[in-house]
Amino acid sequence: MITAFRHTGIVVSDMDTALKFYKDMLELKLVVDTVEESEHVDKILGLSSVRLRIVKLSIGNGILLELLQFLKPEFESMNHAIWNIGCSHIAFTVKDIKKVYKKLLEHDIDFNCPPVLSPDGLVMYTFCKDPDGTSIELVQPLI
Repeated sequence: MITAFRHTGIVVSDMDTALKFYKDMLELKLVVDTVEESEHVDKILGLSSVRLRIVKLSIGNGILLELLQFLKPEFESMNHAIWNIGCSHIAFTVKDIKKVYKKLLEHDIDFNCPPVLSPDGLVMYTFCKDPDGTSIELVQPLI
């Protein structure tokens, strides 16, 4: 049935701030940056009078991260606690977790803890928050 993982979409409150995190700090590659407003968008989202900025960032291997900023209608804030129903987090594999951790700390990104070794010893990992509070897991395989 499913042949591949295509993308994950994250709604953000401010695209420029989100891009500083995902594009500049995590070094994802910009693929698309556009504003969409049409009956087609309204229909596919089940809304009316939608205007949104869509940015697609390449993670590699054909996988994308899609950032969505709703310009119309105005967004509603929500609690991004990791235990809430729905998508709890997005995870990225990194080459050097200590380097990424240090870089993000220098940009005042909040972490739950420094990178730790998994109980099975296969990975080092940690969780941080993007500018809107979405949980991001960073994982470095050790094998």
